[in-house]
Amino acid sequence: MPEGHTIHRLASDYADRFSGTAPRVTSPQGKFSDAAALLDGAELTRTEAHGKHLFLGFRDTDWVHIHLGLFGKVAFGDAPAPPTDTVRLRLANDTSYVDLRGPTTCALITDAEKVAVHDRLGPDPLRADADPRAAYRRVSRSRTTIAALLMDQKVIAGVGNVYRAEVLFRHGIDPYRAGRDITPAEWDAVWADLVELMREGVRNNRIDTVRPEHTPEAMGRPPRVDDHGGEVYVYRRATLPCRLCGGEIRTAGLAARNLFWCPACQQG
Repeated sequence: MPEGHTIHRLASDYADRFSGTAPRVTSPQGKFSDAAALLDGAELTRTEAHGKHLFLGFRDTDWVHIHLGLFGKVAFGDAPAPPTDTVRLRLANDTSYVDLRGPTTCALITDAEKVAVHDRLGPDPLRADADPRAAYRRVSRSRTTIAALLMDQKVIAGVGNVYRAEVLFRHGIDPYRAGRDITPAEWDAVWADLVELMREGVRNNRIDTVRPEHTPEAMGRPPRVDDHGGEVYVYRRATLPCRLCGGEIRTAGLAARNLFWCPACQQG
């Protein structure tokens, strides 16, 4: 499932290509046909992301709410090609098109319904209105592990498995520590790091979490080869040596996903 930086990047890409235009809106697959007919030829006025949720604003009060889930894909292009019957939603103008396939959610919603989505999500490190104290209030009262809390979108929105594993490693935090044992200073540092890492993810459209002294060039090692992108410390590196201490990276199931950590470096 895409992490939050990908959704913010998509919001920017939709805006760059379609904001201020009145695109043709269709649903070749047919599952969004009625809503597409209502939006066809309406101006795209704004785009927005909150965690893993994408919102496309048309006119004044109409929103398309998109959640990609595990299988959703978005593909942009220039000269529109004939769409396949797997395309849930296509936007097209004279210079660009974008196809949405396989999302978990693609729905036309009102302002009030959009507010309800925001209300059930935690603060997003990439949003200007995010309040890290709101997330810490929930973390500091919880006996749940910090690794599970970071994946709970009601606590903090947009963090997925990669950022979860990497930010805990970068701060030497045992993923099995209870949220209530995370100090305010630790939380502030984790939050600030997520803001910077995820902003870089938006800029580069990939996740890189290693510090300059641990890049392939600095360490004289081969670059990482992985479909998920950039350089990391522990994510998907189970049984490999830690880049800092040389110990073995461990993995285990937690919160329905695979957790990765270094027991030697993450004792704090």
